[in-house]
Amino acid sequence: MARIAVYITGSIAAYKAVEVVRALQHRGHDVRVIETKSAQQLVGAATLASLTKHPVMTDLWQPSRNGQVPHIELADWTQLAVVVPASADFIAKMANGLADDPASTTLLATAAPKMVFPAMNNHMLANPSTQRNLRQLVDDGVAVIEPAEGLLAEGYSGKGRLPEVPAVVEQIQEKAEQLLHHGELADTNFVITVGGTQEPLDPVRFIGNRSSGKMGVAIARAALSYGAKVTLIAGNVSVSLPKSVHCHLVRVQTTEEMARAVQNSFATADVLIMAAAVADFKPRHSASHKVKKQKGRQDYQFDLVPTEDILKMAGKMKKRQLVIGFAAETDDLLQNAQRKLEQKNADMIVANDVSKAGIGFASDDNQVTILQRDADPLNWPKQSKQAVANQLMALIINKIKEGW
Repeated sequence: MARIAVYITGSIAAYKAVEVVRALQHRGHDVRVIETKSAQQLVGAATLASLTKHPVMTDLWQPSRNGQVPHIELADWTQLAVVVPASADFIAKMANGLADDPASTTLLATAAPKMVFPAMNNHMLANPSTQRNLRQLVDDGVAVIEPAEGLLAEGYSGKGRLPEVPAVVEQIQEKAEQLLHHGELADTNFVITVGGTQEPLDPVRFIGNRSSGKMGVAIARAALSYGAKVTLIAGNVSVSLPKSVHCHLVRVQTTEEMARAVQNSFATADVLIMAAAVADFKPRHSASHKVKKQKGRQDYQFDLVPTEDILKMAGKMKKRQLVIGFAAETDDLLQNAQRKLEQKNADMIVANDVSKAGIGFASDDNQVTILQRDADPLNWPKQSKQAVANQLMALIINKIKEGW
């Protein structure tokens, strides 16, 4: 299994990290621990050394192994670096590239993938500087795991809790398995559409939707983590987009622009995933100037016409490609999704009920049903959108191995 470096920082949730370390060992992983000075006040290094059978990194100048520089040796040994719990202070150090203690210095020297589990007071988490630092980590390719809501150490409820240990371990395990399978999609080209399209009414107004792009971006990150090359066709999004030499970004605004971008990329694609929330209608005519209110006029009418059906277009064009669509519904979920699967000549439909609270547009979580040709529906539980994306990627890999 994987060689995992666990970084424990000065959050009151540090005691949970002991259970995380133990659980990862039970999964067969080789675990080594790095503690900040503050973390040592909460969990003793001797306890962790006894569990892992490795010395705990607490000092840059501690005796080295075979004459090696200790923090560089540990950084090179690491296959996955996990900061659990991650304090606001340590997150700030990571975001700004600081290296003023053993933990931050070792992590800065680590080239392996990184996961961060923030855990802090809800006001600290909501502080603009913390949010800015978290966005920077995401932009840098770090997997940032959303903290949970619930009772905080201060005695009141809010967002900032470290998720329960089983949930933490499952997410680390999932990332470790990705590492073991990294490169399985190295020769695969993905075209992924994300975000919402906007159809202009006039130069300042448009018809749009509530799509944040979170689901599509999570899928793109999952594909990249398996070594795929991704053409990311992005409409209006409210989240950071992946930055990678293997990700070609195409920005679009309207459905027509997205359709042309898909058409231009489709011939060389192996997999098309239409995760974008595409506008179904557009104004027949867009005003060339801002439409103003007029005295005495009580209503304004716009003549709407259907936009191009991009998924149907791809279904007609496909030869060897795997075509996957999304069905965001508010009623008759499975019936509508099944109809879409058949009428659009898609190979797979990811269906979700966006009328349910806590999933769908703008949410960090989703609950989907996977419909495929000649197969029973797969009902996946409510989970993070990144977890849905990772599970979808595993399904796609199996399809590719089977020759779909």
